[in-house]
Amino acid sequence: MPISTTYRKLRSMARNEFSDVVVEVQIVTLATGDPLKLRLNIVDGSFLDVFISISGRYSYHWERRLIEQGGDIYRHDNAPHKRWETVATFPKHFHHGSEDHVVESDISDVPEEALREFLTFVRRKLLKQD
Repeated sequence: MPISTTYRKLRSMARNEFSDVVVEVQIVTLATGDPLKLRLNIVDGSFLDVFISISGRYSYHWERRLIEQGGDIYRHDNAPHKRWETVATFPKHFHHGSEDHVVESDISDVPEEALREFLTFVRRKLLKQD
């Protein structure tokens, strides 16, 4: 499946299933028209970026540092950083609240399921249920 199709599916799912959390969704493209990332603007003023490559690399990054001093970041990714080799799910790992607090990642390898899981996490955080 072309990566552009994956991004369109993710955009649709975020709009339809998480309209209480996501206020705007856009596919950010390169000058060539190829998708670079999916940007989701979140109801609290933060944003969530999704990067997916045809090689299987990914990042689901929720950035909260711009809406509050010392705000958190949450990111599931599978970049094989040597620093995180001891994480049991390496190269998958989860930056839980900061760049340096890294734990195991159990996020799905299927993009639609992964985004659904991550947006559910965002929803819980916003409702202070997590």
